[in-house]
Amino acid sequence: MLEKIKDIVLSVFSIAVKVIIVIIAAMFIYKYALIAFDYGHRIFSEEPMATGEGRKVTVTIGSDMDVNDIGQLLENKGLIRDAKLFVLQERLSECHDKIQPGEYELTTAMTAEEMMVIMSDGYVETTPEEEDAVASPMAPGDDDAFSFDDEQGTSEDDSVPEGYEPMGEGEE
Repeated sequence: MLEKIKDIVLSVFSIAVKVIIVIIAAMFIYKYALIAFDYGHRIFSEEPMATGEGRKVTVTIGSDMDVNDIGQLLENKGLIRDAKLFVLQERLSECHDKIQPGEYELTTAMTAEEMMVIMSDGYVETTPEEEDAVASPMAPGDDDAFSFDDEQGTSEDDSVPEGYEPMGEGEE
C-alpha cells in the first residue's frame, strides 16, 4: 500500500514538474516571439526619430568604416534607434554594400532607408519636374488617351450599357 502511495505521489510530482517546464517554455517562447516580431516589423517599417523637418546632422563616413560602424555612428548622432537593426536593414535593402565614404547631411526626420539611399552610390537628386512626372498617372503625351464628347457628356467608348444615364441627369 505504501508503495502505491509513493508511486502516485511521484507520478503527480513528475506531471507537475513537466507542466511547470511547459509553462515556463511557453512564456519564454511568447516573450521572444513578440520581441522577434517587433524587430522584424521594424526592419521594414521603422519610423524616423522625429516628425516634421527634424534636426540636421552632418555625418562623415570613412572609407575604413563597415556597416556596423556606420550604424553605431548614426545611433550615436541620434539619427536611428538601433545600430544592429540598421545593419539588418542595410543587408536587406537595395543599398546593400553600396554606401560610399563621404560627408552627408541627414535629418532626424529621415528613415534609415532614406539615409542609406543618400549615402549609397544610387542616390540621384531629382528636380521638382522629375518628381511631378513620376507622380503623374499618365505619361506625357497621353492626354488624348481618353476623351469625352463635350455635347453629350459621354465617353467615345460605345461600351456603355443601354439605358444608362449619368448621375444628376433626369432629375429636375
